[in-house]
Amino acid sequence: MCATITESSIKSQRVRPFLKWAGGKTQLLNEIGTRLPKELNTDKIDTYIEPFVGGGALFFHIAQNYPRIRHFILLDVNEDLVNCYNAVRNSVTSVIADLRKLERRHLKGNEFQRRDMYYRIREEFNSDRLPAKLIFLNKTCFNGLYRVNKNNAFNVPFGNYRNPTICDKENLIAVSTILQDAEIIAADFEESEQYISKHCFVYLDPPYRPISATASFTSYAKNDFTEKDQIRLSNFCGRIRRKGARFLLSNSDPNNEAPKDNFFDRHYRGFVIATVKATRMINCIGSLRGQISELIITNY
Repeated sequence: MCATITESSIKSQRVRPFLKWAGGKTQLLNEIGTRLPKELNTDKIDTYIEPFVGGGALFFHIAQNYPRIRHFILLDVNEDLVNCYNAVRNSVTSVIADLRKLERRHLKGNEFQRRDMYYRIREEFNSDRLPAKLIFLNKTCFNGLYRVNKNNAFNVPFGNYRNPTICDKENLIAVSTILQDAEIIAADFEESEQYISKHCFVYLDPPYRPISATASFTSYAKNDFTEKDQIRLSNFCGRIRRKGARFLLSNSDPNNEAPKDNFFDRHYRGFVIATVKATRMINCIGSLRGQISELIITNY
């Protein structure tokens, strides 16, 4: 990485996630922040592990506000996402150069030219999977979604935004600097178990369990995150507790639509379950967007 940035400029800038991500936790950070383990400010916890890193909102928050955390291990089953993180960490100058070219081409076109360019870049990305193209698509597609079909082809339609910020150079450089302390791995969440000890804090933000038959959005990778995976995750949380580590998990609240659904009460018995309010904007029907309840589950 040939671009540099100082620690003081990172703190003054407040590094943000460089990708928009469905279910991102930026708007829930205050609620999560009040429930973080107090040991993050002591030497009892020195490692942060996030097995579903997504947009990384909590990771960036932790990295900037808890200096006693010295090790970061980020995982995600989405290989495109992990490749993008690693490219920004290792080759941010090249990513910025490629992204600037895409941004200039996009912004100088009219609506029809932009739309045509978007679908051409989408087709190219499904062949070459280049990180700069993923960032471009993320900034110009509908709602900043990442969605693929069973053939792993990115298939989100054009977003038609008037003046999107496609290449945020300063933030990308700052992100790259923070990521120097992180190991970023493409793997299923259970692969993180080998890194977990009593000195770890684990944040789990899985693809949410659908709150209704029409609310499902689990095509985050070519294989859906199913009900069996949700149960597998609850068992994994039990193993985290037995290792002496602390975890915080966020998920949907089924009682938004089904008051008698006790899935989380059954599978997370013995843990602390809190209900918080969150704003969800992912639904394509405007009347179905707005504040809903979500769950925060901890073992402390």
